[in-house]
Amino acid sequence: MSELHKFIFDGLPVRGMLVRLTDSWQEILKRRQAAGGYPVEVMHLLGEVAAAGTLMQGNIKFNGALVLQILGDGPVKLAVAEVQPDLSLRATATVTGVVDAGSSLSQLVNVNNEGRCAITLDPKDKLPGQQAYQGVVPLFGDQREKIESLAEVLEHYMLQSEQLDTKLILAADGNVAAGLLIQRLPVKGQGNLEGQIDSDANEDQIGINEDYKRIAMLAGTLKREELLTLDADTILRRLFWEEPITRFEPLTPSFACNCSRERVGNMLRGLGPEEVESVIAERGNVGVTCEFCGAQYDFDPVDAAQIFTHPGRQHPPPATVQ
Repeated sequence: MSELHKFIFDGLPVRGMLVRLTDSWQEILKRRQAAGGYPVEVMHLLGEVAAAGTLMQGNIKFNGALVLQILGDGPVKLAVAEVQPDLSLRATATVTGVVDAGSSLSQLVNVNNEGRCAITLDPKDKLPGQQAYQGVVPLFGDQREKIESLAEVLEHYMLQSEQLDTKLILAADGNVAAGLLIQRLPVKGQGNLEGQIDSDANEDQIGINEDYKRIAMLAGTLKREELLTLDADTILRRLFWEEPITRFEPLTPSFACNCSRERVGNMLRGLGPEEVESVIAERGNVGVTCEFCGAQYDFDPVDAAQIFTHPGRQHPPPATVQ
């Protein structure tokens, strides 16, 4: 079962999370098999995106979806994970070119240094006029050098957006997508979570807090194989056996897709009747496959007509998963 473990270091301004996506990650890959699956390099990247998205959603108090996207100018045009407040998640990648064996992050998504990482927070119950918040960072450093680690990209994002030092370790294979996050907490207040954030005091602590630096260095010794094969108890014991830790009840991420025939119908309505009718004239019906879960939605001429003449009164057959 997939698990997300949260913990704090007692008396220190440092918190951590460890995620191991097992059944949920395997379900994501299983749904893709009908379309031929992913190249190994893409599978590893998408697993890291899924693990990182789960960690980031678990790290905030937000009633809405967190969407983590890597948008590229290489053979991988998009790798995206969407994680809901209850840690239900889905993920997919769009591959349009040849992926060479052993391709690095830049070779997958940042060939011409135009790749970027976007984090979107989409509120569940939007107020009138309220828009989703999105932060975007490039896949290169301050000197425009290409970054070859998704973890490093996200560490840079957290430093820019929250002024918080963050250490992130990510790994994925065909069975597990996992990640470890260590983060310095705001210094205002006593203990770990008291008080309001003092932006100036917090910024002054960037890169110099000795407690965080020590714990982040320990986290950095975690090897990819250990993250993928060891259970949470073993990992935390090996890394932080000298540190006093308070752990909380683990949470259980799960696979879920919120696609529906109604949503697909709304999408087709947005295309307009002429576009939909032209597809029907050519193919006899309109077929839409969900990129996340593989569900197939078919609209014949009668179904399509109902989309535009009687919105909300459709009584279509249930979708089938292929």
